[in-house]
Amino acid sequence: MKLAIVHDFLNQYGGAERVVGYFLDIFPNVPVYTSIYFPDDTFDLFKKEDIKTTFMQKIPGINKYFKKFFFLYPFAFKTLKLCDYEMILGSSSSYSHFINKCKASVHVNYCYTPPRFLWETGEYLEGEKISRLMSAAAMPIIHFLRKMDLKQSKKIDYYIAISEYVKNKIRKVYGRDSVVIYPPIEVKKYRFSTIKEDFYLIVSRLKGYKRIDIAIKAFNILGKKLLIVGSGEDEENLRKISGKNIKFLGRVSDNELLDLYSRAKSLVFTGKEDFGLTPIEAQASGTPVVAYKEGGASETIIHGETGFFFEKQEPEILVEIIREFEKNHIGSDDCRRNAIKFDFENFKKDIKAFIKIVYRERFVT
Repeated sequence: MKLAIVHDFLNQYGGAERVVGYFLDIFPNVPVYTSIYFPDDTFDLFKKEDIKTTFMQKIPGINKYFKKFFFLYPFAFKTLKLCDYEMILGSSSSYSHFINKCKASVHVNYCYTPPRFLWETGEYLEGEKISRLMSAAAMPIIHFLRKMDLKQSKKIDYYIAISEYVKNKIRKVYGRDSVVIYPPIEVKKYRFSTIKEDFYLIVSRLKGYKRIDIAIKAFNILGKKLLIVGSGEDEENLRKISGKNIKFLGRVSDNELLDLYSRAKSLVFTGKEDFGLTPIEAQASGTPVVAYKEGGASETIIHGETGFFFEKQEPEILVEIIREFEKNHIGSDDCRRNAIKFDFENFKKDIKAFIKIVYRERFVT
């Protein structure tokens, strides 16, 4: 089977980039096509892989301002020559699905979400803190790209969604059905512990749409210890509203993060994510999760067994749920058991089976 992987861009440490690493584990020695690749800004595993980029790699300042060139990405991916491959495995939340494939090829799109900047535009622009003037200037381009995106969606042979939440998005936006295969973690890497200390944990990029401000305001009221791992453009604003019981740890090593996960009383997850790996990582460590009941979190946490949900993104509601959580016992064994459902070995089996079925249907007579 001649297979290639296509991904939006390789210039950050994100969940989607981890998934590409898992794809390479399942299908070793296959090329990865992407718009831009900056080795020092993403996972080291890609340094030994065959990474092929587009003309955008040569644009001065592209790594710093890569989002400002959003209108170029569809055209960059259309320049890729992929006729040598029978199977194309896309990894996309924005641009990589714009590839031109040959008629004989099969394009399977592992979809993290239909592009948010096109289909959840208001929420996206607010989260990225884009000015009203810039937003207004971008709207004609966004409307044009929406038409392109809808047209391109019809050329994709199969969609795989990362969650039921995203499956519903794909159906709503594109009118296409999809199969759900959840992104994985490697459960064995996490330090399981039943002994918890008296602090809560947030692990997140510090961006507006993550709604870390809700947790900070809630913990200002509670006075309980909250540790925040991560960095981002919203950090300065969040620090300004934080009490002395809240500490920002910035980026930490993998070893330090494993230690924090295992010792925390609970992970706090305040955003609406299409999936969200950190709640599963916490549960793999035997640590329950207090999460906003929207998006992928509602599919990975069992209320009352591996965590608690709050239903409105309001500090007062989170305060109530934290207090309820502290009155109840959540078993670490139950958390770990739930996390195992999302282990890499299950992901590997499901992806291989799906690709095998598709390949046989198209190429084996």
